[in-house]
Amino acid sequence: MISTTSTPTTPPTLVQITCNATSYYDFCVSSLQSQPDSPKAVDVKGLSSLAVTIAISNATNTSTFAASLADATSTKPPLRSVLRSCATKYRDARQALQWSLDALAADSYDYAFVHVSAAAEYPNVCRVLFRQTPTRLAYPPEMARREQDLEHLCTIALEIISLLG
Repeated sequence: MISTTSTPTTPPTLVQITCNATSYYDFCVSSLQSQPDSPKAVDVKGLSSLAVTIAISNATNTSTFAASLADATSTKPPLRSVLRSCATKYRDARQALQWSLDALAADSYDYAFVHVSAAAEYPNVCRVLFRQTPTRLAYPPEMARREQDLEHLCTIALEIISLLG
């Protein structure tokens, strides 16, 4: 027998609706919902700020990670130098993301977009530095994973900012 009773469905949340407009839906939902401030984001602007804040955290943590690898006693000089440069590039990305957060607060969505776009490019420089060394140093897998995460976070932030104006 076929039931004609419909089961109530839970309406999609703001996070789900907003993330549906991004290239990385699952990553977007899991990233935004993992944040304690996620329920406080009551509009797309709040979610865009949250996305940028998550990217800032990633850039900060990756900068610290690269610096700690550079400072390890077993790290050889050529690798140490490249890792220090990478730490600087991720600090630069963090700064650009902070400027984006400031621009979002001022409703300057074009500037916010430009700063996130810049932040997304800094980690690419890190990868290129590894390839440009005379010995073509191997790019550490953990750095590659972190770079991809920041790239996805920046893409999500850009796509959410695009919804604002």
